[in-house]
Amino acid sequence: MNHRIFAMPFAKVYPLYVAKAERKERTQAEVDQIIHWLTGYDAQGLADVLQSNADFAAFFAKAPALNPARGQVTGVICGVRIEAIEDPLMREIRIMDKLIDELAKGRPMAKVLRA
Repeated sequence: MNHRIFAMPFAKVYPLYVAKAERKERTQAEVDQIIHWLTGYDAQGLADVLQSNADFAAFFAKAPALNPARGQVTGVICGVRIEAIEDPLMREIRIMDKLIDELAKGRPMAKVLRA
């Protein structure tokens, strides 16, 4: 199944992630750190993706190095258990949503990044 979010530009959702974090006294740098940890994009790579207007499918397909520890991210996001999501791309998107959620809820960065 092809969800609408797959074709949505990552650059459209990124400011929403940052706004959610900042509303809870967290920073854009922490959001970027989560993205770097999850995908392997460095600061320039992330800037390039945001500039290119790549959709979520391309964002994850071109990710330099998806973190193997991302499998430790479990729980419920948007009413759905992450480990029960069958579509690999949707699972990656929901893992990122969960990490941003944890950041906004005040979890220490070491715990968010499964250190």
